[in-house]
Formats: sequence, C-alpha cells, structure tokens
Amino acid sequence: MAAESPKSIYDFTVKDMKENDVTLSSYRGKVLLIVNVASKCGLTHSNYKELNVVYEKYKDQGFEILAFPCNQFMSQEPGSNEEIQEVACTIFKAEFPIFDKIEVNGKNAAPLYKFLKSQQGGILGDAIKWNFTKFLVNKNGKVVDRYAPTTSPLKIEKDIQKLLEA
Repeated sequence: MAAESPKSIYDFTVKDMKENDVTLSSYRGKVLLIVNVASKCGLTHSNYKELNVVYEKYKDQGFEILAFPCNQFMSQEPGSNEEIQEVACTIFKAEFPIFDKIEVNGKNAAPLYKFLKSQQGGILGDAIKWNFTKFLVNKNGKVVDRYAPTTSPLKIEKDIQKLLEA
C-alpha cells in the first residue's frame, strides 16, 4: 500500500539545529513564513533585518518564522549548524527558530520543501531559485503563497495580517 500523501505541513517532521526531531504539527494554529536562509548572500542583511521586524511585531499574535539554512546556492551557507546559529542569532539577532541545514532542490531535497514547491510552484517551475525564497502558510497548515527571494519581508506583512485575522 502506498504511503498517504501529505495534506499539510503538519504531516512533516524536521530537525532542529541540534538534530532533534521537531514535528511541524506543534505549529498548528499559527501563521508561518518558511524561508531558506544563507549567511553569506547579498540578500542576507536586508532579509534577516526585515524578518526580525516582522517576527517581533507578530510573534505574540500567532505568527512564526521557520528558517532552513541551505548551501545549494553558490555555497553561501558553508558553516556547521553551530556556526550558522552563531551568525543568525548573534550577528543578525534572529529570535525565530533556525533548523538543521537542508537541501531545497534536487533528489536530496528535504520532504518539506518538495511539498512546499508542489503546493506553490514558482514562475519558472517549482525549483527554488535562490536563498530567501519564502512560503506563507495559514493556520490550517495550507501553503497559500510563495514569494521571490527579492521580495521584502515587509511587503508580505499585509498578507500575514490577513491570515492572522482569519
């Protein structure tokens, strides 16, 4: 019998920075922004800064950012989990969860990212094009939108507000 296809992001378990399992069902009822991040990208400073602003503003209203480091784009996230945590939390002051480094494209793409891409394809196909591609997920675990790496997190704010009010 074939395994049942995932119906929402709550059907996935991912690894945290210490490689402990985290079931995404623990985020049930929250609006999520899922982002593939990198420490050495030209978009890093502006994205982390703006992600922090949005997170700080909405975290107490049921909003969470889930950041997944990825080294698939010009090796811009080469460090170990400890090094990534140091950069994200100390230099960029990220307070949102940063997970284990993953691949977002190819045969070794994380199952969560295969699902995200299947739910919201990109303009040029499903592949993630670069660091800081963002997926917005509603309170029911449904992927409702996908944003390009160059889309400012502040420009997503109105979409987050709508989902929080729903």
